[in-house]
Amino acid sequence: MTYPIFYPVGDSAISAQFGNTISVETNKKIRTILQSFSTNPVLGIVELVPTYCALLIQYDPILHSYEDMCHIIKERSIIGDDMNSNGIVRIVEIPTVYGGEYGPDLEFVASHSNLSIEEVIAIHSSTDYLVYMLGFIPGFTYLGGMDQRIATPRLSSPRTHIAAGSVGIAGNQTGIYPSESPGGWQIIGRTPLVMYDGNKEDPTLVRAGDYVRYVPISEDGFLHMFNHLEQYEPIVHHCKEEEVRHCELQ
Repeated sequence: MTYPIFYPVGDSAISAQFGNTISVETNKKIRTILQSFSTNPVLGIVELVPTYCALLIQYDPILHSYEDMCHIIKERSIIGDDMNSNGIVRIVEIPTVYGGEYGPDLEFVASHSNLSIEEVIAIHSSTDYLVYMLGFIPGFTYLGGMDQRIATPRLSSPRTHIAAGSVGIAGNQTGIYPSESPGGWQIIGRTPLVMYDGNKEDPTLVRAGDYVRYVPISEDGFLHMFNHLEQYEPIVHHCKEEEVRHCELQ
C-alpha cells in the first residue's frame, strides 16, 4: 500500500494517513511534515492535528479544493523525506507520586504483571515516552513505548470520576488525565502539575512530538509541589531524539 492515503473530512478538512500501525517511524514522518508547514506556512490552512498514523488538516475551501490539498500534502511528504531535521526534542519531566490514594490500581497492575510494586514503579519511570498525540479530552496524552511487562487491561467498568493529573495504564499505553473526567484506565499515580490550562495562550504542558519522563516523588513532595505550583517551573530537557531513554522489551 502506498502512503499517504487521503480521506475527505467534511467540506473543509482532509485526513492524510501515513500508515496503519503505531510506530515511531510513522509518527516521525508526521512530525516532519508538521515542521514543514510550520517553517513554510500555506495560506488557507487553518489547523493541523497529528494522530498516531495520520494528519488531519483543516483548510479554507474558498482558497483550496480537496484536490489542491492532496497535491500540497504529497509534495510536503516528498520534501519531508529529504529533510534533515535537527532531531532535537523536548523531554518534559512529570513528577509523580505512585500508589495509595493517588494510584489505587497500582497493586492490581503489579499483581497482573507478577511484579512487586517497586518493580512496576521502576519500570514505568525508566522510559522516556513519546507523545504520539493529544485527544479524548483537551490535553490528554497518548504515550508510546511502555514496557510490555507492565501492560494491563483497562478497567472492566470505567470510573465516573478520575482526578486531574492521574497517571494511568491501558493495554500497552500510558497517559495522563489533564482534568477531572470519567475514564477506564488503571490509575497508578498522580502528578501535581497542571497539564492543561485553557486560560493560557499555549494551554497544554506537553505537545505531540515531545517526550514525557515520569519522576517518582513522595507524597510529601507531591503535596508541597501541589500547594506551591506558582513557584515551580516544569523541568524540560532538550536533546537529540536518539538520546532519549527507551524501554528494553523483555
